[in-house]
Amino acid sequence: MKAAIITASARASTGVYEDKSGEILKAGLVSLGYEVSDVVIVPDDVKKISNAIASALSAQVDLIVTTGGTGISPTDVTPEATAPHIQKLLPGIPEALRAYSRNKVPTTDLSRGLAGTNSSTLIINLPGSPGAVKDGLVIIERLAAHIHEQLLGKDHG
Repeated sequence: MKAAIITASARASTGVYEDKSGEILKAGLVSLGYEVSDVVIVPDDVKKISNAIASALSAQVDLIVTTGGTGISPTDVTPEATAPHIQKLLPGIPEALRAYSRNKVPTTDLSRGLAGTNSSTLIINLPGSPGAVKDGLVIIERLAAHIHEQLLGKDHG
């Protein structure tokens, strides 16, 4: 299984600070058995995020995970960039992340991240903090294998 990681962050894209969340996500996905290329870092810009998602879809990866830009600040636009690429919404994934994280970080309920599928690719938006990415990896570990099987048309019963 191949995965692509996209970090949406104006500061990380210009080198102001290190993209810790993207690297944590990469290490976590590798440990779950995904083949992961380099983390793509883009500024908080709908078109640039959307283009990065489109590029990953063109590469026919099995999983695209974004980190960053899911909150409510004016620059948080990752869900808006992701929405046009989703054919089937999976609202249970963001709900599971909020439920899992809520007691540790009450503001997790402000995350507007989306999850869904495009053809045989699973797309998940995660918040940009290292803690949220670690929590997101728990949810990915719980659900992604079953989702991938379903997307490949394997029977379930």
